[in-house]
Amino acid sequence: MSIPKEPRQLMINIMYLVLTALLALNVSAEIFNAFEMVDEGLISANKSLEDNNKQLPELIRTGAKKKASLQTYADRIDAVTSASDEATAYIDELVEKLIDASGNNNGGVDDDDYVFVGDNMKKELRGKKNYDGTTRLMVDQGLGDELKTKMMEYREKFIAIADSNDVAQLSAAIPINIDEESWKLSPNKKKGWADFTFGHMPLGATMPIFSKFKNDIKSSEAAALSYLANKVGTTTDVVLDKFKVVSAPKKTYVIKGEKFETDVFLSASAGSDSNTGITISVNGQSMRPDADGVAKFSQTATSVGIKKYNAAITVKNPTTEEVQTFRSEFEYEVGERSVAISASKMNVFYIGVDNPVEISAAGVASNQVQVSMTGGDGQITRNSDGTYKVVVKKPTTDAKVNVSAPGMTASKTFRVKKIPNPVPKLSAKRGGVMSPGEFKAQQGVRPDLENFDFDTKCNIVGYRLVRVAPRSDAEPNVNRGGKYNAASQALVAKAKPGDRYFFEDIKCKCPGDVGPRDLGNISFNIR
Repeated sequence: MSIPKEPRQLMINIMYLVLTALLALNVSAEIFNAFEMVDEGLISANKSLEDNNKQLPELIRTGAKKKASLQTYADRIDAVTSASDEATAYIDELVEKLIDASGNNNGGVDDDDYVFVGDNMKKELRGKKNYDGTTRLMVDQGLGDELKTKMMEYREKFIAIADSNDVAQLSAAIPINIDEESWKLSPNKKKGWADFTFGHMPLGATMPIFSKFKNDIKSSEAAALSYLANKVGTTTDVVLDKFKVVSAPKKTYVIKGEKFETDVFLSASAGSDSNTGITISVNGQSMRPDADGVAKFSQTATSVGIKKYNAAITVKNPTTEEVQTFRSEFEYEVGERSVAISASKMNVFYIGVDNPVEISAAGVASNQVQVSMTGGDGQITRNSDGTYKVVVKKPTTDAKVNVSAPGMTASKTFRVKKIPNPVPKLSAKRGGVMSPGEFKAQQGVRPDLENFDFDTKCNIVGYRLVRVAPRSDAEPNVNRGGKYNAASQALVAKAKPGDRYFFEDIKCKCPGDVGPRDLGNISFNIR
């Protein structure tokens, strides 16, 4: 008999979409919605594969009854389904760990953790923007390398059911594979496949990757079962009696200007080598199927939004001679490329420090993105990890980061400001009351950049220290730098209850300053 082929190409097509989406490292809410849409599409495709796979074991067992020598192929069914179930359970457990590690670890299962997706319950990704959990578990703790090893082990389990002279044939049909070369070609320095695939990836962006692995598993199960079905079907006549129109698109989300492409074919629960007279049409246009009964349909995306197309397949039942037509409607979504620009610290650039910036263009390779800057006498340069660094020299409200990529341009305006004034302190105090012992233990005035996120510091240029003891004349001394000089140390050593110390005209310089800035005065009473 002729067993219909499972749409393994679907996995390859969807994988392209996932890899394209993962280029959007600085993910906005809209992009996360796109990730969720891709993941839901993969989950739906996996469900269809699973439903199709459930039909094959009974067909194989029925075919094996025709001849005693064929029973060996029916005996191998459990090895295939067990490998599929085990691999799927492993992926689900790994995903559960990542979800909990990224923000759902509230000490137990809470009803609020789950939402409905269609008719199914799905755990809510509260930490979908969190990349610490994925990096820690998949890269630092080695679960990514374990995943790679496990997937290759499951691949070998599926291949092991083939006869020795059919190993190469089944091996080529098994889609489970790990690309060990791509990460080596990355411009970013990655430690290995796991770091390349999961390092610093938001949780929401990794969900389609795991669904893709499950798609590989279900497609591998389909390939192995189809192999067994073909083996028992060589001496069996089976009639086509259940039909379904199938569309296997290369991508379900395309960019405006790109072509939408899909394979349209008839899926049946059983097949026949007799002439079925299959004809295929899409949107009323006749399509010529190939030797496998597959017709290729394509159309250019000219506008954004949901696009629908209707497919009809006419087939003659080889047993009853009855001609039947089967119709289905499909859809895909057309979007436009977009650019996201954001300052990693805040929506402002500071003079005198390196300002980190992340830039990405969804659907465009990083080496095709061109970045420049105007205003603030600034420069922007790309770091080895794919992020950018901005250095500015002049205050302005109109510094712009400009991005261009194939099919798009964008820019964003930033303010440029000096580093804020630090607060002069002794120990952790801006002034007030100190005991003689605590006051004498200080080494000088230090500038504290309170609530400033950048790793930088300012330096005290100098100040005037004045001691005023009760019923005594003031004793002043000019101090250069933040640390006490000898004269200042002598004044501090005299501290007794009732004395007052004034630190006047405190000046400092911060990175990017042309001249010193005035920090005012502080004073302390010795109790």
